[in-house]
Amino acid sequence: MQITNNHNLPQSFVDFARNDKYSKGNADISVTTLIDSPRVRLMRDHHHEDRVVDVVDNVWALFGTAVHHVLESSTPTEDVILEERLFCDVDGWVLSGAVDHQSIYGNTVEITDYKVTSVWSVIHGKIDWKRQLNVYAYLVQKNKGKRVTKLSICAVLRDWNKRDAQTKPDYPQAPVVIVDIPKWTEMERINYIHGRINAHQEAQIVYDMEASFPPCSDEDRWKRDDAWAVKKKGLKRAMRVFSTHDEANSFATEQSVPVEIEHRIGEPIRCKGNYCGVADFCSQFKKEISE
Repeated sequence: MQITNNHNLPQSFVDFARNDKYSKGNADISVTTLIDSPRVRLMRDHHHEDRVVDVVDNVWALFGTAVHHVLESSTPTEDVILEERLFCDVDGWVLSGAVDHQSIYGNTVEITDYKVTSVWSVIHGKIDWKRQLNVYAYLVQKNKGKRVTKLSICAVLRDWNKRDAQTKPDYPQAPVVIVDIPKWTEMERINYIHGRINAHQEAQIVYDMEASFPPCSDEDRWKRDDAWAVKKKGLKRAMRVFSTHDEANSFATEQSVPVEIEHRIGEPIRCKGNYCGVADFCSQFKKEISE
């Protein structure tokens, strides 16, 4: 991977970008990779030497690392386990995950994961949080035989605004909030984990035999649904946005001023912003934007 410093940040930022200390341990796949796209995993490995990353793109990762370091520097006790990596064999692959915080209450465990994230993520929720923490629950129960009774995210909000907290009813009331994560049943966890392992294994086999990558799903690409915006003629801002043309047309006919309906094609947000890190090499994405 090539590291650039286009904004002339201090050398310490460059060193952080170069010294990636993350390791999944002696495992075939980590929890965070398990819940991600098999195509992204394979392409990141395949294009590792070709990828170009600027140090400014690692700023939020730096925040996350700093928060983890501070919170995990407290002294663990008999009832609290910090930053423990757990392993489990699933269908011939070793799965690993680092659990940030475990509170032990006899034969039960409560799991907390630290996130440096946005207010938007807390307000709207993230499906990956549910998946990640429920896989952690599976690892804890497999390794320790203890029942996981609670899952939560300790979210540090990088863009929190005090004024918005005072004026918006659904806005987080503090820059650090605890978000409860729904617990899946044991069978739901088992089915999900085996399904994801099998998807990654099948993708690996095809890659090893044909050097090809499976397509990403719309969910993998964070693809938005198509929408229809009703706007006053000559203005950019929409009066209302609808999920179907019929709804938009019904609303438009009720207006007393001239309006127009704009069809907004759903875009793959992850690809457009290269949040996967390999969009520049992705034939699936290139084909889509050329059509």
